Amino acid sequence: MTDHTRSHDASDRPEPSPGAEEPRWGPLGGPPEPPPPPPPLPGPYGMGPEWAPPPAPAQPPQRGLNLALFAALAVVIALVAGGVASWGTFLLTRSPSGTDPGYSLATPSAAPTGRAPDSVAGVAAKVLPSVVSLEVKGNGEAGTGSGFVIKGGYVVTNNHVVAVAAQGGEIHIRFADRSSLGARIVGRDPNSDIAVVKPDGPIRAPELPLGNSDGVVVGDPVIAIGSPLGLMGTVTTGIISSLNRPVEAGGSTGSDYALINAIQTDAAINPGNSGGPLVNAAGEVIGVNSAIATLGGSAGFGQQTGSIGLGFAIPVNQVRRIAQELITSGTARTSRIGISIDQSYQGQGVRIATQATGGATPVTPGGPADQAGLRPGDVILEVDGRPVGDSRELIVSIRSRAPGDRVAIKFQHDGEVRTATVTVGAAPVPSAGPS
Repeated sequence: MTDHTRSHDASDRPEPSPGAEEPRWGPLGGPPEPPPPPPPLPGPYGMGPEWAPPPAPAQPPQRGLNLALFAALAVVIALVAGGVASWGTFLLTRSPSGTDPGYSLATPSAAPTGRAPDSVAGVAAKVLPSVVSLEVKGNGEAGTGSGFVIKGGYVVTNNHVVAVAAQGGEIHIRFADRSSLGARIVGRDPNSDIAVVKPDGPIRAPELPLGNSDGVVVGDPVIAIGSPLGLMGTVTTGIISSLNRPVEAGGSTGSDYALINAIQTDAAINPGNSGGPLVNAAGEVIGVNSAIATLGGSAGFGQQTGSIGLGFAIPVNQVRRIAQELITSGTARTSRIGISIDQSYQGQGVRIATQATGGATPVTPGGPADQAGLRPGDVILEVDGRPVGDSRELIVSIRSRAPGDRVAIKFQHDGEVRTATVTVGAAPVPSAGPS
């Protein structure tokens, strides 16, 4: 019988494909073992396996950076070259003396000279033609002051400005247009420090309108105009700092002494401003500059100091009444209520004296205070609702009223507070008059 069993010899195995490796079988006939790793390739340039890898190839040059650097260098070179060229041109063309005959500056542009009427410049332009400077001589003394023109060509100023000329002295008025005239005293009132003079000839200066000092309030803008230290036509500005300040004006003793119920301002007022106007934003007179507070002497200007922002002016409503009386009669009345004050009293308010002093009774019989029911020893606390802290405040409160005005006075009598209406009277006419 023919044997169909083929013997599994090597000739029955499939022919391996070209290039293929014959698989290796493990000792137990399992899957073949993986081939061993190929031997390491020889290192480049003969380097062994322990050598470091070769350096990275060089990067190509960055063309953008080089271009920026070249551009910056070109700009620097151009600037340096331009500067050198300019300096060289300057050295070649400069004048040995340092001057430049061809040099010129631009001409100024046309500027308007007009100003708003309510501006400081506008108000000053309107007021300045009416403000004058006074030069006064008499009794071996001389001084300067200011004043302003009112209706009729009269000039208002301070009594202490013209007082030295009261007995045969001389007064010369200089106007804003630089013309000058002699003048004489029409009347003066030491108690209010107001005087009126009349130029010896016709004048071209316009009159200055008088305002209403009762309508001003603290903070209102004001302008002071005058001749401080002889500097005619000086304009300063400020505000109303306070009202109803009891201030001494004029001389310190005798007939030149005055107590005024003043308007306080921080507009610069200096010696020589006395008698000049303090005007509001409409160019109306609201006061007559009369006094300044100082901190002591200064050797620079005859032992007088300048402004420290504390100037004082007589309210124009009082000035209006005094000036009118001086022009019509040569004298002015001083308001009073007919009492003597106890200057030794230290409590609240002002006490009427309890006994006669200097031949005057504490309460003038039949006088305004007597008729209103005030008695010796009564303490006056308020005048028209405004407290009075000392005798000066009481005096200026009464003097600021005109004779015939009615005031409400609150006072204390035997521990009881009362109120009385007092009609202001007038003191005897002072000796100062026309000269």
